[in-house]
Amino acid sequence: MKFGYARVSTDTQSLDRQLDALSKYGVDEVLQEKMTGTKRSRPELDRLIDKMREGDTVVIESLSRLGRSTKDLLAMVELFSERGITLVSLKENIDISTPTGKLLLTVLSALCQFERDLTVQRTNEGLTAARARGRKGGRPPTDKKAIEKALKLYDAKAMSVSEICEVCNISQGTLYKAINERKEKEIENGEKQTRFKHIDPSSSLSD
Repeated sequence: MKFGYARVSTDTQSLDRQLDALSKYGVDEVLQEKMTGTKRSRPELDRLIDKMREGDTVVIESLSRLGRSTKDLLAMVELFSERGITLVSLKENIDISTPTGKLLLTVLSALCQFERDLTVQRTNEGLTAARARGRKGGRPPTDKKAIEKALKLYDAKAMSVSEICEVCNISQGTLYKAINERKEKEIENGEKQTRFKHIDPSSSLSD
């Protein structure tokens, strides 16, 4: 199944150019919305994520249609990759299943890490300055129970991503990160089990 996703930021902007490009590519279904890319909840994007199945293709006119920040864009691209979805961006001529697409993931990851490092540096500088003035600060950690609840709701597939995030009071970026981390742990545990199977239980260590 080939899905197209089109988005503009305001009601006064036209989707025609994006829709024409998606139609020319030959998508089977188009999901479209008029909403800024900085919004946490985008109903049509959430619908797209719920519809996607392994082997599907998502086509966008440009990468900026998925998100404005490097962090959100990387989270989306990684989610597609983890679920076996091919992402095609027409403007950048990128397919994440190709070597060029995989290079994009590497670059996005590096940029995201760079942004995180800068944020940490600025936060630490701010905290140091605050402590010097006798104040304490810092962002409270995300409630682990809220993340566990969000993952269970996500697995149940009864609610959209935006609804899950609203109910659990977490951001979509946090949910996508938790999904990816869980997937990585499952892969790691599977590799460990495979190694254990190759160990002969009758063998013993000599003194």
